[in-house]
Formats: sequence, C-alpha cells, structure tokens
Amino acid sequence: MSTLTLLHVLISFLGILSGFVVAYGLLTAQRFQGWTALFLASTAATSLTGFIFFPIHPLLPSHKAGIISLAVLALASYALYRRQLAGSWRWLYVITAMLSFYLNVFVLIVQCFLKIPALQALAPTQKEPPFLIAQGIAFALFLAVTIAGTIRFRFEPAAATAPRL
Repeated sequence: MSTLTLLHVLISFLGILSGFVVAYGLLTAQRFQGWTALFLASTAATSLTGFIFFPIHPLLPSHKAGIISLAVLALASYALYRRQLAGSWRWLYVITAMLSFYLNVFVLIVQCFLKIPALQALAPTQKEPPFLIAQGIAFALFLAVTIAGTIRFRFEPAAATAPRL
C-alpha cells in the first residue's frame, strides 16, 4: 500500500469513527462540537484525497459518492455553522450529515469486497447476495438512525433552570 493510499484510508477511518460518535449524539440529542468538526472535516478530506491521490478516469461509483458527499457536507456545514441549526436547518443537518456518513460507509463496504480476498470470493462482481445483503443492512441501519436522529435531535435539550428560593 502506498503512503498516499494509507493516508487516504486513515482519513477515511477517522471520518467513519467520528461519524459513529456524531450519530450517537444525534440519537441522544447531544451535540459533540469537537467530534462533529472532526467528522465534517475528515469526511470531506476523504472525498478530496480520493480525487487528488487517485485517478478519476474512468468515473467510478466511489467518485460519484465523493461528489455527492462533498455537496451534502457543504449543506450540513452551512446548516450547522451559518444557520446554527435554527428551525428546519436542524433536520436538514441531520439528514445531510448522516447521508455523507452513509456514503463513506458505502464506499468502505465496496472497498472491502474489492480488497479482502475472502469477501471478493463471495462477491466477485459485487452483484452477488453477500454484497447486496451487506449494503442493504448498512442502508437500513443508516435510514433508521437518520429517522431516529431527526426526531430526537429535533429540538435543543431544555436548559437547566435554577431552582427558585
């Protein structure tokens, strides 16, 4: 594995790891500011390094996922940092953040089936049931987390009020 590929993979794993923390925050109505910034930056860096470090001809599904991911990350960042999650920007943030997270995991699954010999043997063309089942499970889980996160992260947690004396 070349140094650039290793760097790209490490950035990708950082985006996925921080994405799990952000998803947990959405489900528990908590905003982990540091983890969120790390997630947004590393997920964007994953797509950008994919374009910079690797050839883009022919245009592969991973490139298309990267383009979509960068667009939805821009929208998520705008909703979070410029609109401060006010009103409908809150649910829009949840959906776009989780979509970019899903796309990162989608590409991870594709790469696992391409690079890990045991998985490649199970689905050499990525049209076989093991690959489709893995992608289906990932999609279903992300859909459930996105719906639950949209509901649970909908409102700011109530601020603690001082007791009356």
